[in-house]
Amino acid sequence: MKIYTKTGDGGTSSLFTGERRPKSDDIFHALGNIDELNSYLGLANNSLKQLQINNNKLSNMAQTLIKTQSVLLDVGSNVATPTSSANERQSFRVRFNGDDLTLELEVGMDEMTQDLPPLKNFILPGGSISSCHLHICRSICRRAERSLEPLLRHNDLAGDVVKYVNRLSDYLFTAARFASYMEGVDEVVYKKAKEVKQ
Repeated sequence: MKIYTKTGDGGTSSLFTGERRPKSDDIFHALGNIDELNSYLGLANNSLKQLQINNNKLSNMAQTLIKTQSVLLDVGSNVATPTSSANERQSFRVRFNGDDLTLELEVGMDEMTQDLPPLKNFILPGGSISSCHLHICRSICRRAERSLEPLLRHNDLAGDVVKYVNRLSDYLFTAARFASYMEGVDEVVYKKAKEVKQ
């Protein structure tokens, strides 16, 4: 099977419903952000594998990131099937079980947070290399969430999809902190510019 179809050469692309829309449509903005997040999750997970730290919680985090990459494909399927134009069969095929998946993220966050020092100040994105990658994932996830809002507002998307993506950004923030903690790298606490020594 050829990877190219030439059907998008005119500036439109097809949804799961069969409908064609301009590539500038809100749906394709959201799909692009989700795809970018998925790519960076692969990079973040690869950097975690380089650590070779034997820790169950770190292993659980790496497994969660792999599962999340698959979940994001399901999120993409849901986004590409707007509820306003999908028939019952199409909607059933992309049904998203967001509540259980969101709960899994919350449990993972709670487990990592048990080991982390209390968060008393804003921290700067940074720390270890793997932490930096996870912070990039977090910020892309926030952008993805913002790009889902217009679809939710126009009743083209299930609310549990947005809820999952929102919780994922919280998970990625916690994961970034945990990665630095496991590598023994101190977090950089925010200070006002006038307080920062040159």
